[in-house]
Amino acid sequence: MAQKPRLRRAFFARSVHEVAPDLIGATLLFNGVGGRIVEVEAYHHTEPAAHSYRGRTARNAVMFGPPGHAYVYRSYGIHWCVNVVCETEGSASAVLIRALEPLEGIASMRRRRGVRDERLLCSGPGRLCQALGITRAHNGLALDRPPFELRARTHDPEIAVGVRIGISKAADLPWRYGLKGSRFLSKPIGSGKPGRRGAG
Repeated sequence: MAQKPRLRRAFFARSVHEVAPDLIGATLLFNGVGGRIVEVEAYHHTEPAAHSYRGRTARNAVMFGPPGHAYVYRSYGIHWCVNVVCETEGSASAVLIRALEPLEGIASMRRRRGVRDERLLCSGPGRLCQALGITRAHNGLALDRPPFELRARTHDPEIAVGVRIGISKAADLPWRYGLKGSRFLSKPIGSGKPGRRGAG
């Protein structure tokens, strides 16, 4: 079977609303550990839930750089979360990777997470980073070279659309995308409109 093509930086140099749904079904690996992306959220610099909304800081500086790089931050002082920077340099928009279907390096994931249930290994952005070993040390790394590897999906999946979760601002925007029917989602996605290639 032919190996799926890698996603290059040009893939990310598009609207965050195009990149986010197009990531569903793609494969994310970190040092060879990872799986199929089944859930993401889009964050655009013009809305208050985006870390870049109030301008550049030491924490979010990577968001203002070129697309195709990882933006890693700590959530609530506890969990690491990984995002992919999108659009053009300076636009400061990104896609949060919320959940994976574990496929590669499951033994390593179980060791890092301390759980055996595959459904609990990467179902949430904090769990995902812990399972793959992603930390702040990897903030700003290019996504098209090791230790990261992103490979294109082989077909267009059926995508569920809903509102983002765990935020208090702009919480009504339907910018959460998930693989419909996947048991690896962090939380179920309500009955939104059918998935589209972009939302604006």
